Amino acid sequence: MKRRSKASARPQLIIDPRLEKPLLHLHAAIDVDSFWQAVQDVIRAALPTCFIGLTLQHNPILPRIARSTKKLPGSFFPIAPIEKYFNIHPHRKLVLISEFFPDERGFRRSSFYRGCMAPINGRCAIGLFFWDIRRLLAAIIVVRNAQQGELSPSEMILISHLHAQFQTALGRLRLLERERAERVAFEQFMRRVPLPTALLRWNLRLIYRNQAAADFCALWQRGFSGTRFIKLKAPLPPEVLDRCRVLKKRWKDLRRLALTPANLRDETVRHPTRRDLRATVSLKQISSAAVARPHFLVEFESLLSSARGSRRLGASLSHLAQLTRREQDLTRLVCDGRSNQEIADESGLSLETVKKHLHSIFQKLEVPSRSRLITLMR
Repeated sequence: MKRRSKASARPQLIIDPRLEKPLLHLHAAIDVDSFWQAVQDVIRAALPTCFIGLTLQHNPILPRIARSTKKLPGSFFPIAPIEKYFNIHPHRKLVLISEFFPDERGFRRSSFYRGCMAPINGRCAIGLFFWDIRRLLAAIIVVRNAQQGELSPSEMILISHLHAQFQTALGRLRLLERERAERVAFEQFMRRVPLPTALLRWNLRLIYRNQAAADFCALWQRGFSGTRFIKLKAPLPPEVLDRCRVLKKRWKDLRRLALTPANLRDETVRHPTRRDLRATVSLKQISSAAVARPHFLVEFESLLSSARGSRRLGASLSHLAQLTRREQDLTRLVCDGRSNQEIADESGLSLETVKKHLHSIFQKLEVPSRSRLITLMR
């Protein structure tokens, strides 16, 4: 039996050495901009091209984010043909753009060819598509001109290997942005402690809630008498979860219309029978260019103003939870040592309104003076 030579036994390199540095940059990408720059570097090191495009945040096919190496008169992402193709061939990863059209004649007559291929003398184009189960996450479009020619079989194999590299880097980027979004939301959440606050993921799974929020959920669902004796952790109220789903649908509708959801209005939920209990649900996303989906921030508060109601709630809720949001803001300013006039200037209220709010705060918390209020909050 012949012994294999060292040269033949050595495994063949799948990735060209010229790709090592660009691939390192790809897997070190921390945001959309660095990911897009790394994608360009990798593709240019791998094969000659005349155009590269990147799309992100598809809903379901329409991209929210689009980057390209050249500004073209038409879109480099033909939405209607791509959607029709994936309805028949779902979850394909590598597709020649000409396959999205019925024939060569239809391809030449398409707005994609006239707006994207013809201006740069494009000969062929290939799309790399990235999926999360059934949802399209991103796409990379690569166009070659007539001089660069069609893609060879060896280049197709190389692109297939690069697809796996892009998929891994995109998954890492999504994880980083989700962690960053959670960290930003958590920092906002910590500023509200001891306010009853909860943080939920896009799929409505609870990330964190403080003790005041747990007490408030028990109060919401079981009433005051139940919270005094039952120490089990109560789930989030179904009314709050339903309102989260309403916000989620509105966010999707805005994305489908290519509108920015940044100014999406918060939702207020009131208890079905106790009108003094309410929750405010808001969507939190670090930026419109983020890959990760937003989180839900839920803030509970009580509108009960009578001294008797305040004493009852004080047994199960934190002091600030007994105040309205405006009163909570003014309480923080008092604890910072601000005078009534300074509070009025900063909050945009009249001096008389500030005094009325402070009088209400003193009544609810049963304190006679500012100094006692500061001592209570500390």
